[in-house]
Amino acid sequence: MISIADVRAAAARIEGRVLRTPMLLSDSISRAVGTRVHLKLEGLQATGAFKERGAANRLAMLSAEERARGVVAMSAGNHAQAVARHAQLLGITAVIVMPKHTPITKVTRTAGWGARVVLHGETLAEAAEHALALSAAEGLVFVHPYDDEGVMAGQGTMALEMLEDVPDLDTLVIPVGGGGLIAGCAVVAAALKPGMEVIGVEVAAYAALAQRLAGQPVSVGGPTIAEGIAVRDIGTAPLTVIRAHVQDVLVVPERAVEEAIALLAEGAKVVAEGAGAIGLAAMLAFPEHFAGRRVATPVTGSNIDSRILANVLLRNLLRDGRLLRLVLEIPDRPGVLADISGKIGDSGGNIIEVSHQRLFASPSVQTAELEVMFEARDAQHGAQIVSMLEQSYTVRRI
Repeated sequence: MISIADVRAAAARIEGRVLRTPMLLSDSISRAVGTRVHLKLEGLQATGAFKERGAANRLAMLSAEERARGVVAMSAGNHAQAVARHAQLLGITAVIVMPKHTPITKVTRTAGWGARVVLHGETLAEAAEHALALSAAEGLVFVHPYDDEGVMAGQGTMALEMLEDVPDLDTLVIPVGGGGLIAGCAVVAAALKPGMEVIGVEVAAYAALAQRLAGQPVSVGGPTIAEGIAVRDIGTAPLTVIRAHVQDVLVVPERAVEEAIALLAEGAKVVAEGAGAIGLAAMLAFPEHFAGRRVATPVTGSNIDSRILANVLLRNLLRDGRLLRLVLEIPDRPGVLADISGKIGDSGGNIIEVSHQRLFASPSVQTAELEVMFEARDAQHGAQIVSMLEQSYTVRRI
């Protein structure tokens, strides 16, 4: 099992190669969850995620003979870019195996760091099998994304910085995929601040750690916006550390992750991918668990597709009642559209989209159907506008 000495040694190896990211005490986030919250902004790393820490440390530990052979890794994103970047910095040949359907942007970014990218398999597990086969066939050193003590120690440097920057923290909330990050962080917390609670967070579709700790068979799978932690099982080495030093694990629903992404963007002005926002998602889903605590959580990555981010923000506006979609049954006569737009505009609403169907959607030839989307200041303001429209028209909210 790794020790605090391993993490300190890792910190010395990666100094100057990995950014010491800032800790942000966010007033808006703290108000939203009812406790004092510090954010560790790992999305500011060169590759946009914390994975650089483990990759930098593991590659720095290679012998001269191993460096000459080169490395191979499997990943669908952040670990791939991290290994590729630090291999390039050290002049090491890198091969990265990614599943066939990995988004093209992630493939391009990884190749941009000088790695040879191999697309193989439908799943990460199939990519891993191929990476191991390449390791055996070409003599490459396999760099596992989490089940590796060098990687775990490198990831633990994040907690080392967190406690150095904010010593009075009493709770760390850490995302869990394969377990490498939380294992490294838990070792640091146990050594530097005994009694500090380290809480792991998983998304509901991939709750392998919660199942393991409960003695249940692991059953995971399904779509999730937190794809960075969509791992089918916990690593063997991390699990040993987790059993010794992690106090609790929380499982959050998909919706909470989306809400956390939106809150970070709007409240803290921080872009986060799904896995990077899951610590905050736990605070939104279980506020009673964190009341009165001094909490820190890492925003572990910012590599979210711009289209997905836009959709998440719009979905959150709809849920909050700040974006409303209405269908109005209206008489088919001149001036009605102007009346409705005037009512919404005069009430402070901002019309975004209008669709007017006169021929087929309405039940009578004397009526028409109007679909309108508008933006309100908040849910109460939106409800006031709807109530005002209902005085003149039949309104259905969708």
